[in-house]
Amino acid sequence: MSKFVYMFDEGNGGMKELLGGKGANLAEMIRIGLPVPYGFTISTEACNSYYDAGKSIPAEIQSQILDALHRLEEKTGKRLGDPTDPLLVSVRSGAVFSMPGMMDTVLNLGMNDETVEGMAELTNNPRFAYDSYRRFIQMFSDVVLGVDGFYFEQVLEEIREQKGYSSDPEMTAADWQEVIQAYKEIVKKQTREDFPQNPKEQLFLSVNAVFDSWNNQRAIVYRRLQKIPGHLGTAVNIQSMVFGNMGNDSGTGVAFTRNPSSGERKLYGEYLINAQGEDVVAGIRTPQPISTLQDEMPEVYVQFVETCQLLEKHYQDMQDIEFTVERGKLFILQTRNGKRTAQAAIRIAVELVEEQMISKKEAILRVDPDQLNQLLHRRIDDSYKRNPLTKGLPASPGAATGQVVFDANEAEALAKDGKKVILVRPETTPDDIHGIVAAQATVTSRGGMTSHAAVVARGMGKACICGCETLNIDLQCKQFKVGDTIVRQGDMITIDGSTGEIMLGEVPMIEPQLSDEFQMLLTWADQERKLDVRANADNPEDAKKALEFGAGGIGLCRTEHMFMDATRIPIVQDMILAETYEEREDALKKLLPMQQGDFEGIFEAMQGHPVTIRLLDPPLHEFLPDKEELLVEVTKLQMLDASSHELKEKEQLLRKVRQLHEFNPMLGHRGCRLGMIHPEIYMMQAKAIFYAIANVKERGIAVKPEIMIPLVGHVNELKEMRELVTKAGLQVAEETGQQYDYSIGTMIEIPRAALTADQIAQEADFFSFGTNDLTQTTFGYSRDDAEGKFLQSYIQNKVLSENPFATLDQEGVGKLVEMGVKLGRQTKPGLKTGICGEHGGEKNSIQFCHDVGLDYVSCSPYRVPLARLAAAQATIKNEQKQGVKELQAQI
Repeated sequence: MSKFVYMFDEGNGGMKELLGGKGANLAEMIRIGLPVPYGFTISTEACNSYYDAGKSIPAEIQSQILDALHRLEEKTGKRLGDPTDPLLVSVRSGAVFSMPGMMDTVLNLGMNDETVEGMAELTNNPRFAYDSYRRFIQMFSDVVLGVDGFYFEQVLEEIREQKGYSSDPEMTAADWQEVIQAYKEIVKKQTREDFPQNPKEQLFLSVNAVFDSWNNQRAIVYRRLQKIPGHLGTAVNIQSMVFGNMGNDSGTGVAFTRNPSSGERKLYGEYLINAQGEDVVAGIRTPQPISTLQDEMPEVYVQFVETCQLLEKHYQDMQDIEFTVERGKLFILQTRNGKRTAQAAIRIAVELVEEQMISKKEAILRVDPDQLNQLLHRRIDDSYKRNPLTKGLPASPGAATGQVVFDANEAEALAKDGKKVILVRPETTPDDIHGIVAAQATVTSRGGMTSHAAVVARGMGKACICGCETLNIDLQCKQFKVGDTIVRQGDMITIDGSTGEIMLGEVPMIEPQLSDEFQMLLTWADQERKLDVRANADNPEDAKKALEFGAGGIGLCRTEHMFMDATRIPIVQDMILAETYEEREDALKKLLPMQQGDFEGIFEAMQGHPVTIRLLDPPLHEFLPDKEELLVEVTKLQMLDASSHELKEKEQLLRKVRQLHEFNPMLGHRGCRLGMIHPEIYMMQAKAIFYAIANVKERGIAVKPEIMIPLVGHVNELKEMRELVTKAGLQVAEETGQQYDYSIGTMIEIPRAALTADQIAQEADFFSFGTNDLTQTTFGYSRDDAEGKFLQSYIQNKVLSENPFATLDQEGVGKLVEMGVKLGRQTKPGLKTGICGEHGGEKNSIQFCHDVGLDYVSCSPYRVPLARLAAAQATIKNEQKQGVKELQAQI
């Protein structure tokens, strides 16, 4: 018989896939002797069996749950449903990977009309007993019975107002009895059934609900966002309750062993006296900093600090710890590796190395490359004189500007339309996750540094301010007030998540700077990685930024971007509109010195690092006005002034636009096909490159140019274009009296090029895989149309696991890349190969590039640090895999 249920002392920290992260950590804490309330874990395999059985718990698993419950009753000396000494339990989810707040929890299970009386008598604290019962009714009804929590909150608010109370601790036992009666009536009205009184029925209904929550909408969104597989399932942890709401010698809280925002080695967290855990995270009451616990309960504080130190040392990482104090006794309810900002992740990883707790390689693996984007964006200019409207808790660092929006759905819709928004809520719930994802930042008027909004925003690297109690939010009118100032939906605000300040309007920002710890980590990464990292840069400014971020060269310089300058467009259009070769040459002569200046600036900025320059790639019509707009202008002129010179020019332009129009320009007259038909264009560009080389070399600056021919599909195209470039080089060398070292290669971006890479390599010194276009031509997708019309549906419905334009499709496009490398090196063993599509800055794609033996990846300047780190992680992971293989071979 398969085992589906494990008592806490039957597991350990290495059983996460079976027991989930929470269950494995509870078992591990029991193993090392910490004060953990006892219980048992229903495994992730049981969750999958539940779904296999049509969303019902198989009899075999039910039997094991009841047996584990009996053992828990024996251990605690209490029985579930015993009116004289009742066992009360919590029912919590526990996935393999941490998913804070995404799935459901039920506390105080086992309470009913009889056990509440027993609890009141046993504890000699009726107020506590009835408070616990009303909490259970509300939570169970919401999570298990599907009754909206709004109804309960509304009743509670009304009764508080009637009594003249401002907070829950003022409520008496009699008040809570009144609330309980009202709650039961809500349940009866909403479900047409009485609130269930049988504790075992309550237990199995709650287990069902937790299993069901694995596939609720917010959990699915979170898994997609964090790339967590959907087949893993969740475990369920049944744990005997301890109570932080038994009076002023009790409390509950959440703490991190280091600051999750900055990484500072200092205990960080919050707690509430006379409260249960949901009070801290729900934002109903504003909690106290963990440091003040030293004054309230000094002995407990000392024990807690020692426990935190023990857990961090044991897990060798910053821990996120939930705890409860019951009548002066400390209990640890959970520990897990804490979510942290990128800034904190880097500092913690580096300091753990300095503290000799982990190795440099482990530190490199500790930082998620995707998180680094948080550190590479703007912050508020220090010289700006701030005039904050108000201030809340600095829950997640970074600055953001956007339009105020009060609803998660509206935030998502506006973001899809390209608007930058800031989500403002009294507090967020897991149901708001899609709005937090869409928004630039989140602001709440309630809740603390460990509230839902704070934890989720930090995990996403988004700025967040919590507990801004001066915000008087009116969701119905879609506005908030601070004193006499009213801010309405759509108004622009700026927030600083590092200080908690909210400012009206847009404020100036400055570029990011890399911390000493960040530089140290990247230095360690550079020592490990095998892949070179280059940047895509089209101007000297981007080139300088790339060098600043540690790029080893430019892997893609797109020359067409130089043509897009407003002062050059008229000359480019003259070149395109030329009726004769001579007219086109005149325009090209004007463009040549402009291009030459561009290349000189980039060569100077790169100071001897390699620069790969791609000759003109897009179709010529992209440099001309839109056909429909031009047609409207011509029609207006025909009506107003049919004999004007402007009309003749516009009509000529319209004729050329129609002549150049293509049904499918992505597969039309572009790339090397332009060079084949209009070789004078590529000749001008090649000469501009060589003149630039000559001038820069005269100034004593080293140059390593690589000239790339785009969209080659046949070796004869590359052969002809190589001869053209070589000819240009010889002509300029004769003029200047200089000799140049340069290489000529091609971009592999259509399947035929990969399939015939052995032939193409005869004419190529290097291959650069343009995986954006290679993905389009392999899938047969037009990227703009696919992403706008059906691609998201494909991902949601699991037709595709990832967006292939964001993460390289290794099964299809990847095979072509691998084949291209292999065939190319059969012809030229030393052939240099790289990748310059957006995939060059994505961690999983970088791992693939390492695996297939590419020499470098190239990405945007701001993703260079990410690529450096991901390349190092790829090297270390491959070493670890090789080590495992060698060990297995020895066994």
